[in-house]
Amino acid sequence: MSFGPVSPGDHPVIAEGIISRGAWALIEDKFSDFAKKTLANVVHFVINDCIPAAEVYEAQISKDPSTRWKVVPPVIEELKAKAKSLGLWNLFLSKKHYPDVGSPLTNLEYAVMAEVTGRGGHFASEALNCSAPDTGNMEVLAKYGNEEQKKQWLTPLLNGEIRSAFAMTERFIASSDATNIKTDIRQEGDEIVINGHKWWISGAGDPRCKLHILMGKSDPNNSSPHKQQSIVLIPADTPGIRVVRAMQVFGYDDAPEGHCEIIYENVRVPLKNLVKGWGCGFEIIQGRLGPGRIHHCMRSIGTAEAALDRMLTRATDTRKRTFGKALYEHGTIVADIAKSRMQIDQARLLVLSAANMIDRSNAKGAMRDIGMSKVVVPTMALEVVDRSMQAHGAEGICQDTPLAAAYAGLRTLRYADGPDEVHIQQIGKQELKRAKLLWERQESVEKKSQKHLSNAGIKPRSHL
Repeated sequence: MSFGPVSPGDHPVIAEGIISRGAWALIEDKFSDFAKKTLANVVHFVINDCIPAAEVYEAQISKDPSTRWKVVPPVIEELKAKAKSLGLWNLFLSKKHYPDVGSPLTNLEYAVMAEVTGRGGHFASEALNCSAPDTGNMEVLAKYGNEEQKKQWLTPLLNGEIRSAFAMTERFIASSDATNIKTDIRQEGDEIVINGHKWWISGAGDPRCKLHILMGKSDPNNSSPHKQQSIVLIPADTPGIRVVRAMQVFGYDDAPEGHCEIIYENVRVPLKNLVKGWGCGFEIIQGRLGPGRIHHCMRSIGTAEAALDRMLTRATDTRKRTFGKALYEHGTIVADIAKSRMQIDQARLLVLSAANMIDRSNAKGAMRDIGMSKVVVPTMALEVVDRSMQAHGAEGICQDTPLAAAYAGLRTLRYADGPDEVHIQQIGKQELKRAKLLWERQESVEKKSQKHLSNAGIKPRSHL
């Protein structure tokens, strides 16, 4: 619920306690009337429809290994139909960047909406057709795809009729450095032939997955290490694609979407399936990963808020008493609640700043802010979820709450879309670039200081 008294005219984002009144005051004037109305509808839809359906969704995932990867929980299609009828669809695509297919929302406006969906687990985002990896793949097609590619793949993705996978990470190499990618892409006549071994390919296990967008090495001898890669579109039923297994994260396989190990053996597709052109792979993935990183951060804020909400209800459950006290009467619990509140609010402002920078420039111009968010937010959310798990005792690490699954997902984000170390290194290098100007400023200040001391008849440092 809200973070304080609620007035009749308060927006649902305040009344339902999504963000604090202070945070909303900072950004409210940047929200259009359409965005405010859409945000209100997202709040109501997630709270009243998605969150209550969470247990049904989990129950409808088949436990039978023979059907686990073939059955999609029916409730998600029901939620998608309702969201679409409410106009809560493809909200992540901003018309500013994608005028022909986008929604009239800025990244800042969508940031708060994504946070709301993060409270409802990954399937709440899917209900609005705003879930990874489809979001990034739609952006690739919208930004770099030709008209034929858009018609064949983007349109059904936008309609929520199919799902997709992005095949980039590989076994046996350090994929955090994408120049290491070994999957071979070569042209033979009017065909492209692909051979490689990928893993952690999210969405590839889904029976609705009809497209793999794959990054491989097409020109290994190019003098520029960032011109050696290309992106190709591969229909999921193309001969030569072998899904080896679904990978697990702390025991979770995330069926039916999954994160799969895949071997591509002499996979052949038409030359027209090349995206943009040969050697454009790095340019495309940078355009794809920037927005995707911030979307993950937005949803993670919501996940952290949901974990804190659970901690609050657990701490105030009068049936749970230790050493003669309710949990909230113990100082350590109160301190953990306070730390969580402060960390979430700090991280949110960083994410909103990054989203605003994307709107003011573009993803490339906001890379510093995006990188900081990508490091800070998952780490923060993990700490908040961990505290909530601790407050729940053994219940917090079992299947009876969503906390353990949330922890597994958030821990994965410290690798996904670039590990922490890569972002930290980039941020540090950007900071070091400021040193030259700082030295110049310091020297200027020292010269002026010497002049002031001389004019005052004071010997340098004699007053110290």
